[in-house]
Amino acid sequence: MKSKDPDLLLQTAPFLVQGMTTPSAMLDVIIALIPATLAALWYFGLSAVLVISSSIAGAVLTEMAFIPAEKRRVIFMDGSGLLTGLLLGLTLPPGLPMWIAFVGGAAAIGFGKTIWGGLGNNLFNPALVGRAFLLGTFPIAMTTWSTASEGFWTIRPTNFDFPFTYTDIDGLTAASPLGLMKFDQETTDISLLFFGNTAGSLGETSSLLLILGGIYLYLRRDIDWRIPASILITVLIFSGILYSVDSVIYPAPLFSLFAGGLMLGTIYMATDPVTSPTTPLGTWIFGIGIGLLVILIRVFGGMPEGVLYSILLMNAATPLIDRFTQPRIFGHQRRKKA
Repeated sequence: MKSKDPDLLLQTAPFLVQGMTTPSAMLDVIIALIPATLAALWYFGLSAVLVISSSIAGAVLTEMAFIPAEKRRVIFMDGSGLLTGLLLGLTLPPGLPMWIAFVGGAAAIGFGKTIWGGLGNNLFNPALVGRAFLLGTFPIAMTTWSTASEGFWTIRPTNFDFPFTYTDIDGLTAASPLGLMKFDQETTDISLLFFGNTAGSLGETSSLLLILGGIYLYLRRDIDWRIPASILITVLIFSGILYSVDSVIYPAPLFSLFAGGLMLGTIYMATDPVTSPTTPLGTWIFGIGIGLLVILIRVFGGMPEGVLYSILLMNAATPLIDRFTQPRIFGHQRRKKA
């Protein structure tokens, strides 16, 4: 005999079903990155496929290894491992050995997510953790840039290097626009930066396509517009001040916006909802902090690029920012100090 359903059902809030889920949000970011990824394949050929695939393989396989067998299908379907590997791959140089890209993907998941307790518990952006690990472990390979390929099927010899070996390809290497500006005071045409035909990381291909992907994420309500807006405005203002002081030593504002990995980091990594503040005021503080650090590292630091460490440092400050920017609860007064 079955019991009858109760006449009154009592449930706790929330009562509205949220249309956005973790898999859908991850899928949106992957879709937004497709144009920039295709541009990387166009400019750097099959080497880009090898590097990005190795990074994704390292991230996905490591994630599958650290979770129970009964949860593997659920975790795999949320797409976070795939997205982490893709983002990391876009921050790598096209001539990077595949085994290093694989190690970077494993480090991104192992040190950037799993060690913190899994998805939603990490303090730092996993893809940036993987890049920071590779930059500290393999600095030469991570800062060896190459020019665009002559054809899609062109493969760089270093992609197939065995572990801890190195192939000399000086004829194919080139300095990045940021490196040329910092060490030689040589500027790069803005149109090349905007469309992506320059030496650098795979994700530095086209600022135009990265911006279009960011617009798609904003329309899908996957990112908070305050974070990229505050970063770009801060970089624009302070680079403009320095450029007005000395236009030979310091880069122009538009160069600072489009050169390097600023667009990739600003739109797709700094906006990570897990590692960024949740309050409106906090997002402005977070973005302004990143923008200031980017300018300080690029101009006065020893490295030409500062997006990586700027975002990681502000990730570390996110809990403190959230703590001091929480709005007052309606009907409650702030506690006065004794």
